[in-house]
Amino acid sequence: MKIKSQEDFWAGAMFVGFGLLAIFMAQDYPFGSTSRMGPGYFPTWLGIIMACLGAALCLQGLRTEGAKLGKWAFKPMVLLSLGFVIFGWAIDHLGFVIATAALIILGAGAGTEFKWKEVIIMTIVLIIGSWALFIYGLELPYPLFWWR
Repeated sequence: MKIKSQEDFWAGAMFVGFGLLAIFMAQDYPFGSTSRMGPGYFPTWLGIIMACLGAALCLQGLRTEGAKLGKWAFKPMVLLSLGFVIFGWAIDHLGFVIATAALIILGAGAGTEFKWKEVIIMTIVLIIGSWALFIYGLELPYPLFWWR
């Protein structure tokens, strides 16, 4: 079969892959039942739904004409991945404020337009909002800075 819409087909293939991965990883947890859900219940069903939607998207990519795949955007992939890795490390070692600022600045750098004034304002607003929600509201035990 010929792939008519590469975007739809490969996006669907990724959904199928992630869905199957979720199902595989959830096998180690007790499934439970509908009335008494175990820790494996939700990820298993989420994986099934993702795989089914991905299969439907793959079929659509085989049947309908669509756009070809464009060139890979390596800069956003690298900056966003690096942002998540740095955030995961920095939240424990440097504190919530520095980790969140690094994530936001790296995420903003992944875009096509980067203006320092806007990024600084956005960083301050998002740090305050995140602090209010996660540390003050939900009382998550993350230190604000490394010295605390």
